[in-house]
Amino acid sequence: MSPVVRVDGKAVELPPDASLLEAVRAAGADLPALCHDDRLRPAGSCRTCLVRADGRLVAACVTPAVPDAAVDVADDELRTLRRDAVALIASALPPRALAADAGTELARVCTELDIGSQTAAGTSGRGRDDSHPFVHLDRDLCIACGRCVRMCSDVQGTFALTLTGRGADTVVAPGTGGPWAASDCVACGGCVDTCPTGAISQPGPGRGLDSGRPPPDRVPTTCGYCGVGCALDVVVREGRVAAVLPARDGPVNRGHACVKGRFAHGYLASAERLTEPLVRENGELRPATWEEALARFAEGLRRAVHDGGPDAVAAISSARATNEENYLVQKFMRAVIGTNNIDNCSRLCHAPSAAGLTASFGCAGGTDSFDDVETADCFLVVGANPVEAHPVVGARLLQRALAGASLIVADPRAVGLAHHADIHLRPSPGTNVALFHGLAHVLVAEGLADSGFLRDRVTGLDDLLVLLADYPPDRVADITGVPAADVVAAARLYGRAEHPAVVYGLGVTEHLHGTDGVRTLANLPILRGAVGGTGRGHGIIPLRGQNNVQGASDMGALPDLLPGYGRVTDPEARARAEEVWGRAVPSAPGLRIPEMFTAARDGRLRALWVIGEDVCATDPDSRHVAEALDTCPLVVVNELFLGETARHADIVLPVASWLEKDGTFVNFDRRFQRVRAAVCPPGAVRTDFEVVRSVAAATGADLGCPTPAEALDECARIAPLLGGLSHARLDREGAVHWPCPSPDEPGEATLYTREFATADGRAHLCAVPYLPPGEEPDDDYPLLLVTGRRWAHYNSGSMTRRGANLLLDNRGSLDLHPEDAARYGVRDGAPVTVRSRHGRARLVARVGTELVPGQVFCAFHFPADGVNTLTSRHADTVTSCPEYKVTAVRLSAAADDD
Repeated sequence: MSPVVRVDGKAVELPPDASLLEAVRAAGADLPALCHDDRLRPAGSCRTCLVRADGRLVAACVTPAVPDAAVDVADDELRTLRRDAVALIASALPPRALAADAGTELARVCTELDIGSQTAAGTSGRGRDDSHPFVHLDRDLCIACGRCVRMCSDVQGTFALTLTGRGADTVVAPGTGGPWAASDCVACGGCVDTCPTGAISQPGPGRGLDSGRPPPDRVPTTCGYCGVGCALDVVVREGRVAAVLPARDGPVNRGHACVKGRFAHGYLASAERLTEPLVRENGELRPATWEEALARFAEGLRRAVHDGGPDAVAAISSARATNEENYLVQKFMRAVIGTNNIDNCSRLCHAPSAAGLTASFGCAGGTDSFDDVETADCFLVVGANPVEAHPVVGARLLQRALAGASLIVADPRAVGLAHHADIHLRPSPGTNVALFHGLAHVLVAEGLADSGFLRDRVTGLDDLLVLLADYPPDRVADITGVPAADVVAAARLYGRAEHPAVVYGLGVTEHLHGTDGVRTLANLPILRGAVGGTGRGHGIIPLRGQNNVQGASDMGALPDLLPGYGRVTDPEARARAEEVWGRAVPSAPGLRIPEMFTAARDGRLRALWVIGEDVCATDPDSRHVAEALDTCPLVVVNELFLGETARHADIVLPVASWLEKDGTFVNFDRRFQRVRAAVCPPGAVRTDFEVVRSVAAATGADLGCPTPAEALDECARIAPLLGGLSHARLDREGAVHWPCPSPDEPGEATLYTREFATADGRAHLCAVPYLPPGEEPDDDYPLLLVTGRRWAHYNSGSMTRRGANLLLDNRGSLDLHPEDAARYGVRDGAPVTVRSRHGRARLVARVGTELVPGQVFCAFHFPADGVNTLTSRHADTVTSCPEYKVTAVRLSAAADDD
C-alpha cells in the first residue's frame, strides 16, 4: 500500500518503502542532507535533515514514511536545529569551503541557512593529493560523510576508497594507502559528483561548475564511446567543454559514468586534430579546400564507375557515426552509385550476433531490455569483461550479484566479475560451442528444460537432443578444460533460477565459429523457457562494442540488408526503398569488409570510402589491409586525426566528433537516444552528415534529407521496424526501443511476447557440432593469444590516447602467467616480442595469475605495437567476423629478438 503522509499539513502520497526525506521533497519543501545521495543507501550520519515525525525528532533520510504520519518541517525550532548541525560541520573547515565561488552543496546549504563564511574557522594542513589526472583530493575540505566511499562501493563496485583516522581527523583516502593515482580507482567520477564540499573534485575548467558567472550551458546527449548508451550532460563554458556529467535520469546509466565518457574529451582540443581537408599530391598529403577535395572525390568516383561499374566502389560506414549519417551513406551507395558495397565494423565484432540471434529468434538484437537485470536472480556472463569494456553495465551487474543474485562467468581470464562469481568457467579459447552444449546437456538430462515452452513455441528439439548425447560433461571437460563438476554446477545454477539472464560479449562472436557460438548459447534460454516474455527469465543480451554499432546495422549499412533489416534480395523490401528514393536498388548483396580488401588487391575495387574506422589499426592481418589500400586507385577517409588508415588515403576529410553533431544512437539493448551538439567543430571541420550530402552534390545528386531529423523520418518510411521513431518523439520521451512500428505505439523492450519473428513464429534450437578454432598451438607457436580491451582506453585509442587517459595507461602490455614468464625468461615490466604465423608485435610483459599457463592476453589500443599484425585471416564461416580471440604465438625477451 502506498503511504499517505502529511508534511506541514499537506497530504503527500508516496511509493512503498519511501523515506520521510522523499515525503518532504514531494511536498515541495527542501532539507539539507549532507550525508545523503539518492543513488546510495541512506546513512543518517550528519543529522542535518532533522524533522519531527509524530512528535519524535528524527533524521528524515533514514526514517521510513509510515501511513498517516504527521511530519513537521518548517517550525523555527527545527530550522535552528538543522542550522546548528550544518554550522557545526562547517566550523571544522577552512574559510574557503564557504567562499562565494565555492559552488558546492555545502556552500549552497549554508547560504540558504544564513551561515556566513566566518563560521568556517577550521585550519588547513591535512594536505592534498593531486596525483590523479581526473580526481583531486583536498583533505582539509573532507567532512567524513562517507558518500564517496559508498558511491565507490555501492554504485561502482570498485571499493577503492575508505575512511581513515579517528574523530575529527577522519578523512577519505584510497584503500591502498598510497597516492590516489596508484589506487584501484577507475575514474568513474562518482566520488566527484557526490562530494558535498569539494574535497574531491576534478581539476581544470570542470571545477566549481555551479559557481560560474554566467552559469555554464548544459547540453544533454548520449555517450559516443561504448555501446551502453549512457545519458550525459555536457557542461559548456565559453564555447568549450568544461565537463561531462552523467545524467541522473539516464535510462541505462542512472547517474553513473566511466572514465571514457566522463573524462576522455581532451581529444577535442588536441593539436593533432584535423581541421581542413588533405589531398595527395606527388606522394604527400597537403592541405586543400573543401571544393578541391570534393571535386577530386567526385571525379574519382566517376572514373571508378566508368572503368569497373558501380560495384567497383565500396564504403565502410561508421559505428561511431549517428544513425542518420549511416542512413545517408548507405542511401548514397545504393541510390546514387548503384551498389550494395556498404558495410560497417559490426562485421568485425557482432555480425555473428546479428546472424545468430536472427536465426534463433528472428531479430538482430538482444531479446530483452537491460532494465530487466534489476529482477534477474541469476546471470550467465559469457566472453565479456564488462567491468573494463562496459563499466556501467559491469557496475550494475556487480550490484545485483552483491545483493544476492547468482553469477556464473565463462571467460578464460580471471578478471572483473569473475572475482565475484559463484562459478567461474575457464574454457580454452575457441571451445565455446562445446561448453554451451555441455550446459544444455545437463539442462535436458536433469529435467531443467521447460517442456511446455519447448512444445508450444520451439522447433529443432529432436535434432538437438541427438547431438547433445555426444556432449556429456566429461567429454566437454576434455575439449574445454572446464572440470565436469563445474559444468554441472553452472547448468544447475542457471537451470534452477527463477529469472535467469544471459549477457555475452566478443569472446563469443570473434571466432571461426562465432555464429555457431551465439546460436548454441541462445539454446540455453530457449531450453529454459527464459525468453519471449514468459516471466521465467530475461533472455539473452549482447554487449555491443562501439557506441552505435547496433544503429549502423539498423540503418542498413550492410551489404545484404536495407534499413530495418529488409533483405536486398527481397522484392518487397527493395520496393519500399525504391518508392521513397525514386531509384532502383540493386538486388545482389554487396561486398563485406574483408571482401573489399581482397577486391582492392585484385584490382576489382577502384574506390573505397572509409568513414571513421581506422582499418589499418583495428582490422586483422593489418599488413594485408594496408596493401589493399595502397593498391586501390582512390581511398577517401573521414577522420578526426591522421591515423594509420588516413596515411594511406588519397583524400582525407576532417569530420566532427560525437560531441559536435546532432542525431541519434542505438545502444546495445535497442534503445534509440538523442545525440546533440554541445560545441562547434574546429576550423573547416564538417559532420559526416554534411560530408555525405556534399559528396552527393559534387556528383550531381540530391540526397534530400537536409537535416538529421528528416533523415530519420525518411528511414522510418522505409523500415516498418522503425516506423514510429522521430527526433520529436525522442525529445519528448528520452529513449525508445525498437521495434516501434507506429508513432502511437510504445517501443518493444521485451521481444517475442506473442510469437518469435522467424518465418514459422517459433524459436529455433541449433544443433551444430563443436569444431576446433582456426589456429591451435604447436611446438613453434605454443601459446594462445586473446585480444581485448582495457579500462582506460577505447579501441585503437585514437581519442583516449589524446588526453589524460594516457597518464593512466601509456603502453601496450602482454599479460602472462608466472610459469610462462619463467619458461621464456621474461620479467614483469620488461619488453617482450610476440610472434605469430602472420606478424610481430612489441609489448611490455605484465606477469600475473589472471590467465592460466599457455594463454596470453593483450589489448589493441596502441597501433604502433603491431598487435593486429599478429591476428590471422581466419573468420566466422557465416559472417566473415575475424577470429581475434584465438591466435597461436610464441614470445621472447625483446633483447633476444634483436
